[in-house]
Amino acid sequence: MPRFTVHVRDEWLTVPCKDASYSINWLGVEALKRYAKNKPDNGGIPNIKDVRFVARRCQGQGLLDGDDTIEDVLEDNDFVELGNVKYVLLLLLTLSHEVTVSEPYEMMIFIFFHVYYSNLFKLSKKVEQSRELLDTIVKEKKVVYGITTGFGKFARTVIPISKLKELQENLIRSHSAGLGSPLSPERTRMLLALRINVLAKGYSGISLETLHTMIQAFNASCLSFVPEKGTVGASGDLAPLSHLALGLMGEGKMWSPKSGWADAKYVLEAHGLRPISLKPKEGLALINGTQMITSLGAEAVERAESVARQADIIAALTLEVLKGTTKAFDSDIHELRPHLGQKEVALRFRSLLDSDHHPSEIAESHRFCDRVQDAYTMRCCPQVHGIVNDTIAFVRNIINTEINSATDNPMVFAERGETISGGNFHGEYPAKALDYLAIGVHELASISERRIERLCNPSLSELPAFLVNEGGLNSGFMIAHCTAAALVSENKVLCHPSSVDSLSTSAATEDHVSMGGWAARKALRVIEHVEQVLAIELLAACQGIEFLRPLRTTTPLEKVYDLVRSVVKPWIKDRFMSADIEAVHRLLVDQKVWNVAKPYIEKYCTELLPESRPTSPTAFSLDKSLCTHDQMFHMFC
Repeated sequence: MPRFTVHVRDEWLTVPCKDASYSINWLGVEALKRYAKNKPDNGGIPNIKDVRFVARRCQGQGLLDGDDTIEDVLEDNDFVELGNVKYVLLLLLTLSHEVTVSEPYEMMIFIFFHVYYSNLFKLSKKVEQSRELLDTIVKEKKVVYGITTGFGKFARTVIPISKLKELQENLIRSHSAGLGSPLSPERTRMLLALRINVLAKGYSGISLETLHTMIQAFNASCLSFVPEKGTVGASGDLAPLSHLALGLMGEGKMWSPKSGWADAKYVLEAHGLRPISLKPKEGLALINGTQMITSLGAEAVERAESVARQADIIAALTLEVLKGTTKAFDSDIHELRPHLGQKEVALRFRSLLDSDHHPSEIAESHRFCDRVQDAYTMRCCPQVHGIVNDTIAFVRNIINTEINSATDNPMVFAERGETISGGNFHGEYPAKALDYLAIGVHELASISERRIERLCNPSLSELPAFLVNEGGLNSGFMIAHCTAAALVSENKVLCHPSSVDSLSTSAATEDHVSMGGWAARKALRVIEHVEQVLAIELLAACQGIEFLRPLRTTTPLEKVYDLVRSVVKPWIKDRFMSADIEAVHRLLVDQKVWNVAKPYIEKYCTELLPESRPTSPTAFSLDKSLCTHDQMFHMFC
């Protein structure tokens, strides 16, 4: 019986075929069924009958017609990759500068190629014209930086035409001087996507041949060994991008799902690809830019946005357990200080906590208590969480602009017939933004840790000490709180801005640098710590609910409780806790807490102001200063 290995998202699935006369469509559907069966949430795939996909043979990257029979186009033990129709078009055509949302069947955070068929010819023509200008410069023996000269301190050294190819190859080899662990395949793929996007703009002088090979490598997930350390973020991310280019040259190590880690030359050959052969300036074009900073930065922004909105849900649950009041979230209060993020958070709290829409038995149990107001860690969530949301929005704008910018040097202006040296490669913009992101998002962990303290401290919570019965025999959440405190303390160090530092390099020709690579890497570490602290708070809040039973909280918060209990059972006595924290951390990373609560939040807002809900994407272009806070909510959701 013939068997085939099919790649769906991050999984390789073996699909036996009883009858080779079955179609390629059958093979794809069967692979999707197996993929969904192995995932607790069906892998996020809707009804498989409604899924549209294309199939591509890994060897040679040829597209397969869904109606063809397997025996006509595949061999036994062949490798096949499934992709979304739109995704395949984007990567085959590669051509615009717009940013679109990520595709549902790919691991990438962003997809950067938004195809407009009317632009295809124009953009490919622009790439060709820029290349033709460089060829003319070489033919006429003009002295132009990076094309017929050395680099950096050697900018005044003219290179003979016979050695221009060697010049570019030497550049890549010598600059491949990074250290440390390699970027994950997902992050390297993002890096490659961003570099393709820059080159496709037509201001770098890349040849269509080289660009096409890079696209083929991306589609095949042939990914170079790229060490995470070594960039100072000007002139661009030279070391990591050199490692990226080195693999494409067939040198160094490379990874693909089919081969694992192996010599780059053999990985490319296994996928029917040839190493790129560098033309004048192409080596420089491959490595000048901020794509290492921005690829990691894009991931950081996405994860920050995800954890920020889930932090609101977790804090609301904690407030319920600690028997807090909803009065601090009254819309009139926040209209008097109308920061968008603050109003967004207050609205989310109102949509989740006790109201006519979602009554809470817990809230009713203390409605007539003598408490006047809550601690800042609960009462001030809109003000503290709010600035985090506004920070993320600011940084997202910077990163979106950066990933769609031409960051090469020199820039090739074919329409003007000249190349111009500038500084678009400098990483100060994303470096500063990502330092700011780390500082902003950290506050979610800082305030969360204080709420964990209130949950665990019986003098503040009116709950058993450390949220466990038989205290003394059991320690409960005692050290889980210590873990949260340790992570917050680590973040205090990681939040020190890397971009305030600069060390002159390249014999003072690069005398101010951004240190943006470290800004991006540590931003991701800070965000991971924030996720983990919030996971501990969510665990603690759910454990607190156990001591308030049989009273129930609001419907959306009960759904969040049920989600947590689907992966972590209540604490009756002490047990190994790390696994519980990791399980709930995974819920946050997968945005499952948000997905559970989101329908209730949206329904609350729809019923509150149904006329305010945008009916089309253009509604999001409204002047935000003219919107009420409840109208603004729909833009944030």
